[in-house]
Amino acid sequence: MSQRFKDKVAVVTGGNSGIGLAAAKAFVREGAKVAITGRSDTTLKAAQKELGPDVLVIKADMSRVPEIAAAMARIKDRFGRIDALFVNAGIGRFVPFEEVTEEFYDETMATNLRGAFFTIQKAVPLLSRGAAVVLNASINAHMGMPGSSVYGASKAAVVNLAKTVSADLLQRGVRVNVVSPGPVTTPILDRMGLPEEQTRQIKERITEQVPLKRFGHPDEIAAAVLYLSSSESAFVVGTELVVDGGMIQL
Repeated sequence: MSQRFKDKVAVVTGGNSGIGLAAAKAFVREGAKVAITGRSDTTLKAAQKELGPDVLVIKADMSRVPEIAAAMARIKDRFGRIDALFVNAGIGRFVPFEEVTEEFYDETMATNLRGAFFTIQKAVPLLSRGAAVVLNASINAHMGMPGSSVYGASKAAVVNLAKTVSADLLQRGVRVNVVSPGPVTTPILDRMGLPEEQTRQIKERITEQVPLKRFGHPDEIAAAVLYLSSSESAFVVGTELVVDGGMIQL
């Protein structure tokens, strides 16, 4: 097993399930000292068990700036710096356009965009020279899908954030990139708020739209995240890496 992150400090927000947990596991396997955040006591406890006692597990709502700042303070106390930051915390519920409420809009934007923005901002003092920041967006930033107006808009903004923040942080020697997954077998699809039968039908339709005729696996997205976090991508800045089985490419 490669040890690309030996003695490095990696932070994964939303690292208690799905893509975030897969990335945290991968960082641990490759020698990193790891911290994760999450909102659920249950999934954080399960993640701690999977990741091991040396991983710093922080309960935090990363849509709230004071909690972001508090999480960064704990990371500073434990590790002193951040070498790789995966800004992964997010929510994904689909709601018909006519049924979108202010509360739903604000919650989605607060978590997916505001949370991402201020996570990076509050992490800046801890980012080492040569550090890498990777944001998690979605191919919904580039395609129209019924019910995805708010989610898609939030993720399109995250893609842009990777480019604009790159320009701000480059002088600090920090690279910022973004990964945009296609359909992936994570709990988020089952939490979109749709009836079970409708969710099943959506999964079948999506599978047919993917040239590889399958959903991706969280480990496949984690591999892309680790590439963008490693020195192997030292010449990659402000770039979106789409990992979607060819869904929006072919």
